[in-house]
Amino acid sequence: MFKYSNSNKRYYTLDYFYKQKFNSKVFKVSLNAGFSCPNKDGTKGFGGCIYCSKLGSGDYAGNKEKNLVEQFNEVKQIMLKKWPDSKYIAYFQANTNTYAPVDVLKEKYESVLNLENVVGLNIATRPDSITDECLEYLEELNKKTYLTIELGLQTIHDTTSKLINRGHDLKCFEEMLEKLRKRNINVVVHIINGLPYETKDMMIKTAKYLSSKDIQGIKIHMLHILKNTVLANLYEKEKFHVLSKEEYVDIVCSQLEVLREDIVINRVTGDPNPDDLIEPFWLIKKFGVLNEIDKEMVRRDSYQGIKYKNYPQ
Repeated sequence: MFKYSNSNKRYYTLDYFYKQKFNSKVFKVSLNAGFSCPNKDGTKGFGGCIYCSKLGSGDYAGNKEKNLVEQFNEVKQIMLKKWPDSKYIAYFQANTNTYAPVDVLKEKYESVLNLENVVGLNIATRPDSITDECLEYLEELNKKTYLTIELGLQTIHDTTSKLINRGHDLKCFEEMLEKLRKRNINVVVHIINGLPYETKDMMIKTAKYLSSKDIQGIKIHMLHILKNTVLANLYEKEKFHVLSKEEYVDIVCSQLEVLREDIVINRVTGDPNPDDLIEPFWLIKKFGVLNEIDKEMVRRDSYQGIKYKNYPQ
């Protein structure tokens, strides 16, 4: 059995981490606080990343027409039926959730932080969108609750970052990661597999690079090609290669092998909206993908971190 597991998983799952830390089942409740994004409003760029839908990164976040407490309680009532003793992490997911004045952030975050059985906050943002004033507030917040900042990186390769209109480079990420960790704030990093023209080796090197950094968790996604996006237009024009399920499983398992064993794997696949999805359709069957990853790790007789120290740079 893998060191950080109480199941058949050969990697450090978020569920296991939460159970060890809080001695309870813990759910993340996705919220939409109505924030914008500097890569959409012209501060950094226009249109956002080329894969972004009209909802940004918040396709499964709450309804921004409702206040945050209403959004939270709707999800909570569903979860209570199955797990009545569970605890909750309020997850600010949609768009860039530090992109506002600190007084606005404070009002948004603390409106849900004070709810019953909320044990922490996860805040998804960009490395170019946390001001020094915001950092000071996050440092204070980190002393009051279990705080995690989720930084979108997607790839370490700046050529790809430019292609997807990311709006920042790797140096920007490194600088913000250092600032957050100096304040002892936990960081989870988002990466995307299958970005146009990236090779398997490039994707593994993104994971290997992150293993060398002081991060606490990682989210691994497969690229979704969604309708009415710039990416959809690029795919229609150039028909770049889209990973098969078998290729994706192989790459994720190889990434797990080079990730330090103490990095919590928050995700290994994503949840596209089937109504908006152009490719790849195999993503719709999420649990099938998870099962294939588990089976491949067994087939390899492998586990997270097994190649961490000896994978070539």
